[in-house]
Amino acid sequence: MNMSHGQDLNRRDFIKISSLFLAGSAAMSTQIGRTLSGNGDALADDGRERVVHSFCEHCFWRCGIAAHVRDGKIYKITGSEHHPLSNGRLCPRGTGGIGQIYDPDRLAHPLIREKKGGKASYRKASWDEAITYTAEKLYKIKEAYGPQAIAMLHHGFGYTFFKEMFKAFGVNKFAKPSYDFCCGPSHQAFLFTYGHEIGTPEGIDIINSKYILFFGTHYGENMHNTAVQEIAEGIRRGLKIVVFDPRFSTLAGKAEKWLPIKPGTDIAMMQALMNVLITENLYDKQFVAENTVGFDELRAEVERMTPEKAAEITDIPAEDIREIARNFARYAPAAAVHPGRRTQWYADGAQRSRAIAILNALAGNYKMPGGMVKYEKYKIPKGAPHHYPEYEKEVWSKYPLFTDIKPENTMGSHEVIQQAIDGELKALFVYGVNVPETITMGRKTALKALGNVDFLAVVDTLPMEVTGYADIVLPECTYLERYDELDGGRPYRTPFVALRQPVVEPMFDSKPGNQIARMLADKLGVHALEDDVETYLDKKLKRAGSSLEEVRKTGVLLGKPTDLYRKTGEKLTFETPSGKIEIASSKFRDAGFDAVPRYTKHPDAPEGFYRVLTGRKPMLTFGRTANNRFLNELPTARENEIWVNPQVAAKHQLSHGEQVHLKNQAGVVSEFPIKVKVTERIRQDAVYMVHGYGHYFKKLKWAYGKGASHNQLISNYDIDTSTGAVGFENNFVTFIKEA
Repeated sequence: MNMSHGQDLNRRDFIKISSLFLAGSAAMSTQIGRTLSGNGDALADDGRERVVHSFCEHCFWRCGIAAHVRDGKIYKITGSEHHPLSNGRLCPRGTGGIGQIYDPDRLAHPLIREKKGGKASYRKASWDEAITYTAEKLYKIKEAYGPQAIAMLHHGFGYTFFKEMFKAFGVNKFAKPSYDFCCGPSHQAFLFTYGHEIGTPEGIDIINSKYILFFGTHYGENMHNTAVQEIAEGIRRGLKIVVFDPRFSTLAGKAEKWLPIKPGTDIAMMQALMNVLITENLYDKQFVAENTVGFDELRAEVERMTPEKAAEITDIPAEDIREIARNFARYAPAAAVHPGRRTQWYADGAQRSRAIAILNALAGNYKMPGGMVKYEKYKIPKGAPHHYPEYEKEVWSKYPLFTDIKPENTMGSHEVIQQAIDGELKALFVYGVNVPETITMGRKTALKALGNVDFLAVVDTLPMEVTGYADIVLPECTYLERYDELDGGRPYRTPFVALRQPVVEPMFDSKPGNQIARMLADKLGVHALEDDVETYLDKKLKRAGSSLEEVRKTGVLLGKPTDLYRKTGEKLTFETPSGKIEIASSKFRDAGFDAVPRYTKHPDAPEGFYRVLTGRKPMLTFGRTANNRFLNELPTARENEIWVNPQVAAKHQLSHGEQVHLKNQAGVVSEFPIKVKVTERIRQDAVYMVHGYGHYFKKLKWAYGKGASHNQLISNYDIDTSTGAVGFENNFVTFIKEA
């Protein structure tokens, strides 16, 4: 059995960070609760309670929170009643933030890798030494190879200050892994079809809808607080939902109909729904004629995908396909197909999302109650532009339809990883990304990349696996101890700007990201982040007619609700090349790809193997919460399970609750065993597990060895050559019974 964590490193061995450098040895009891009020000594607090409003870090939804402080210690986190994305409610992991700030495994000091007598280890460093060391390494690499030899991988909201620092330094390689396999394809698909993104939260008027189709979306398990609230309210008002999913999910449990579709056949199903809408004249003909281009091209493409043909491909009976298409048309325009969030499963995520966008167009539901809507952003007037030096060399993704309006991503994370492997990249700066367990090219490829760069710097709060390979570890304080950039760039029903503000002072020798970035900028001699963070935020909020002092009270600044619906006779315009909804996309055609979505078959599992499907649990957001001891007290959160159909279990003589190892099609065996869950809720050709378990770093006391790592079992990945997104569901496993 492979116990090397899949690594094959030649330059950088994995180092176990000593317990002496973690919070558990740093006299937590005297650190906990140093407050921002009074003299900063929690133990001298007068005992009065305070509530500080901020926003959560445990997933991208970034709900508003109310942190309750007593005796200088946060004792409870609830949903903020002021924030439109929480409405006073919070998911389990959001309430579990206390487990992160008071985690005894937190990184407590800057650490520098050194080698003595042939043995590598970490030693404690002062901040000045750590920043000087990091700046010198980055400077030397820039001098030797140019700024294009440096890249930043990031996840989490605190990356923005580092990005500004790097831009001033001439670096323009930024990648967020989640964009590649999560929201990127959907973003690009709706942008090319409607001329604007679908957004997060997605622009579907759920609470007023009568009929919504979901393709594999796992609301209730991935949480997405506001959407769950809206679905509950929609159902109360009479909403009917249909779920296409190989697995009977929590959302399927709320559905009028669950259809266990064969994995990888969604586009065929969507084409068949279009076929029925068109051949039975059920689509909105006037809306399509007035507002779209490319309908004839679509009709020619889908006329072959009859419900009978789709039934052979998808395993869904033709009569069910017709019934759903007819119901969809019957409830339109108060009907929609939801775009979902994790949208890249294979190499066709953008076209799959385009098919969803087109189905909505055929329903004529644009800017209609219960249909697809366009939320607005809170508009903060821009300040004086900061002039950065010209890039020595412009860098951008090599994929022609990769986003060009998301400055946090100039290329795919897999491109960064590949450049590191190829030797083009010499330095990697990692903010909040546990690379070995996150990058969807799999653990082995990620470790190969980490082992090949000359310099690896990691900013994190916990000793995740990636910190064990770093040359320097810079401990950031948690989201409950710092300011970050304003959350003001997202469109929503009620436009808002949210403030992240410290609830208590940074613990141990950790620092806010904004301070670390500023220290690095000063050491590198670049002009960025000139104001302290409070001055910066105050100036920005004053441009919006408020102030930092004012927004601190509720943590949020609200705009006027979006005018969601179109008026009778209103002429619609779209920021696409044609000015219409592009059913046939000129962008795709011009780039050499299919202008309308086309179904292509994906490989079936080898004999005796099963396709691995993944998802989430409501109390786990991968690295953010994996080691959270309070959330881990919940019995269902402690480890993941492998869902197995009873017939598959019988074939392999598996018992419910039995521990097995998983082996993938390339022969990789899971480092830790996983518990079998025998259930009718999964098809016979697939298994299901929650991503984010199976950590191999022993310093993560509550996460180490719990369940199996999905990322370890990824040996195959598919890249969408249009948008550069990465899919990983063409991986298959079988079972190895414990001796």
